Amino acid sequence: MPVDICLAGLTVADVRTLARARDRPGGRIDATARSAEVGGRVRIGIDLGGTKIEVVVLDEDGHERHRRRAATPQGDYEATLAAIVALVADAEAAVCCRCSVGIGTPGSRSPVDGRMRNANSTCLNGRPLLEDLERRLARPVRMANDADCLAVSEAVDGAGAGMRVVFAVILGTGVGGGIAFDGRVWSGANGVAGEWGHNPLPSPNDSDRPLPRCYCGRFGCIETYLSGTGMAADHRAQGGDALDARAIVAAAAAGDAGCERTLQRYEVRLARSLAGVINLLDPEVIVLGGGLSNVARFTRTVPRLWAPDVFSDRIDTRLAVSRHGDSSGVRGAAWLWRIGEFRG
Repeated sequence: MPVDICLAGLTVADVRTLARARDRPGGRIDATARSAEVGGRVRIGIDLGGTKIEVVVLDEDGHERHRRRAATPQGDYEATLAAIVALVADAEAAVCCRCSVGIGTPGSRSPVDGRMRNANSTCLNGRPLLEDLERRLARPVRMANDADCLAVSEAVDGAGAGMRVVFAVILGTGVGGGIAFDGRVWSGANGVAGEWGHNPLPSPNDSDRPLPRCYCGRFGCIETYLSGTGMAADHRAQGGDALDARAIVAAAAAGDAGCERTLQRYEVRLARSLAGVINLLDPEVIVLGGGLSNVARFTRTVPRLWAPDVFSDRIDTRLAVSRHGDSSGVRGAAWLWRIGEFRG
């Protein structure tokens, strides 16, 4: 067998399948033939962020065989595609194998026309990112949003390993949620399962009013309270200094009474919001990711606060911090190919 075929991870039967596909009129490869090209033993995950694109290659046991980062081209869709293709080529050269490719993105893909929406990298919005990548990489690609990738990563070999239902929360510049059932993404009939951040804050009281306007056009979304910018805005609204979330958390730990009150309001809101998740999904574990997941006290304080809003006299759901930290998203993207059926 020629060396290049061995490096691609193809069997003789695979090569014959591809040859027959390419011999068809037009030389196009259908999805069945294309799937034969993709090795199942190693997987590429891509985390497409606003400032960086990260790629990782995982083997069957979840060990990293390659990792690299590159700056995200700003405001240039074609350059972004080219950067992803180059990173994939570099990764495959490093491991001497053609790999499956999964990608985690900000925003989501419209179930109507397949185009991107709500991405903070605005050059992606309105673009058929999945189809363009599949064409350039000449293989099927699986795509999910960053919170879904967090959920899958932690369900496979993270804080939710071995658990059937995992709900993952990103608490950072924005707020997102993702669901993994049996280690697989669950996106739902409309592609919005887990969009917890755009539910209204439950049972708002006087300290929660007036309801802040969300970028989505609604008022009082969970994201407007629980994002880092939401915490900072709440602190200012209650007469505090113009501090960002990191500074508020640090000042509270140092004994600042005003910052401590802000953090306590945040914890109560987080608890009420997660109680609704428990009532609806009843997950074994809720995993926190994003910058605010580094506030260690949340895993202690929030479960004590959610009990009044959970419709059960016993609550076994755990609140945990992501085991893989900042690497969870890119690992989850690779794991999108772990199981043949994809429920995204």
